Amino acid sequence: MNKRLYGVGVLALLCANGFAQGQATVKQQDSMQLQQLDEVVVSDSRFALKRENSGKTVIKITAGELERNQGRSLAQIINTKSGIEVNGSRSFAGQNISVFARGGNNRQVLVIVDGIQVSDPSNVNGEYDLRLLNTAQIERIEILKGAASTLYGNSAATAVINITTKKARKEGVALEVLSNLGTNQSSGEQNNNISDFSNTVTLSAKQDKLSILASGGHQFTDGLSAAIGEEPDGFSRIDGNVSLGYQFSERFDITASAFYNKLNSDFDNGFPVEDANFSFRSEQSRFGLASKYKYQNGSIQINGAFNQITRSFASSFPSAFDSESFVLDVFNKYTFSDKLYTIVGVNVIENTTVFSEEESTTNTDPYANAVFVSDFGLNLNIGVRLNSHSDYGSNFIYNLNPSYTLKLNEGYVKFLGSYATSFIAPNLSQLYGPFGPNPELSPEKNSTLEGGIEYRPSDKFRISALYFDRREDNRIQFVTIDPVTFESQYRNAEEGANFNGIEVELQAMLLENLTISGNYTYTDADNGLALRIPTTKFNANIGYDINERTYLSLAYQYVSERSDTDFATFSAVDLEAFGLLDIHYKYDLNETVGFYFTISNLLNEEYVEVTNFTTQGRNLRLGMRLRL
Repeated sequence: MNKRLYGVGVLALLCANGFAQGQATVKQQDSMQLQQLDEVVVSDSRFALKRENSGKTVIKITAGELERNQGRSLAQIINTKSGIEVNGSRSFAGQNISVFARGGNNRQVLVIVDGIQVSDPSNVNGEYDLRLLNTAQIERIEILKGAASTLYGNSAATAVINITTKKARKEGVALEVLSNLGTNQSSGEQNNNISDFSNTVTLSAKQDKLSILASGGHQFTDGLSAAIGEEPDGFSRIDGNVSLGYQFSERFDITASAFYNKLNSDFDNGFPVEDANFSFRSEQSRFGLASKYKYQNGSIQINGAFNQITRSFASSFPSAFDSESFVLDVFNKYTFSDKLYTIVGVNVIENTTVFSEEESTTNTDPYANAVFVSDFGLNLNIGVRLNSHSDYGSNFIYNLNPSYTLKLNEGYVKFLGSYATSFIAPNLSQLYGPFGPNPELSPEKNSTLEGGIEYRPSDKFRISALYFDRREDNRIQFVTIDPVTFESQYRNAEEGANFNGIEVELQAMLLENLTISGNYTYTDADNGLALRIPTTKFNANIGYDINERTYLSLAYQYVSERSDTDFATFSAVDLEAFGLLDIHYKYDLNETVGFYFTISNLLNEEYVEVTNFTTQGRNLRLGMRLRL
């Protein structure tokens, strides 16, 4: 009861302060107002299509939403979206991050940064470490849910997280400084010590045909123990990037970019679970080059990048990994008319990792996709890809995605369906790594069926519901061979697995300056869900523009019971359901200076995300934004 009174009291005080400042109805540029009917999505076709003409489920995270989430990690922001569970995002800052979509595992979610597939070939599941990315350096995100392998290749079986970093957009010189500090404490230790600091400085300049952006950031976090214990485990990240673009003519431009990210984190012993002086280090360097040549009805684009990641662990079982990736994507986009859009390309990815010996794999994938938008409401998105893998030969995959849009007076109602297949090759670590490798593994194959409806009568209301059914064959699992010695190995499951679920999303503008948004996800599997994936998840957000400079929001997240394993005893455990309430208050002094204040886990809920490891209790954060 005291927790509830505390939360209600804080909310009442903030609202009272806002109402005292007046009932101005002028909307902030970055407020939570809904997108207009001409909102476009890109990730489902690589063309800027109106949402009403898209037959896929695409979630947009705009620059405004990212700004309202200053101080939160990328994993925490993504974790509020339907169909997504990011395990580790609520724990201590150095906790491993695993992104699950639609009941799948993290190797089935592909991350793309500035048009380039990024991954870590030395990682057990090959996934990209989201902890490397600084949210303040990101311009926007699109999350494409469902199978998208025809456009994006291996691993894009359950979702694609398409990230676009900031570039110099306006003429002249601009400086942005983001700085915040806060607490980092569990629900049982509410000492309110300042132990989380982050700063990001971004300088951009644009003159005529030349544009340049340079950004650097740092985060340091302390205060929480990784495992339930007494010794705090620190986490730090430094990051920097430079982007240089030149517009040679109206038809031809080129952009070169370089990224550097470095993580250092303490961690504890997991078996047995205890405080330990273990540490982890990860360092990434990435260099990219992107060019575009436009002609009358289309464009030719070339995106290339070289990525290097080194990781090392100082523990009872020390290890070190060094991996490299080369990615090249060349494609031609051609528009026959305002009704037919096509793309034809070839995607080459070479992954290399040093284990006891150097191991590598190469994919050379030709692909094609076409989008037809009719005058009578029918829309069709179809695509094919030939996965040509150096170890597994050629594998044909395809996508068929029809939708039908019925126009209303001010909006539309849309019916959509999709059937798509995916190919997921084993990772280098599963084939040759130090933990249970199996060179005889077969690739995973997925097929996904979707059907749904979206209703948008006006620009003030949108609701959608979707059903999905996904089948996995040759699922790769880490299997215990000998229960006495705990010898284990990666093996393909003998039987297929089916996953199905429902996703519901809602956005509504109740008043001129009051908006609500929410989503509900139900996920099930014939053989049970994997560890830590909830059957039911619910997110809700209420945003209120108190006046043109002041914004207040309240967010709630509910996560149902999940299963887990206690690795101290190797016994199954059930994790209790929990609900978290967050509050965010933002005030812009003027166009140059702005402040924000956030309380996460307002009611100081005690919960478990990973058995025997700590989670975040009530935490406070104060931040400032400066733009010149």
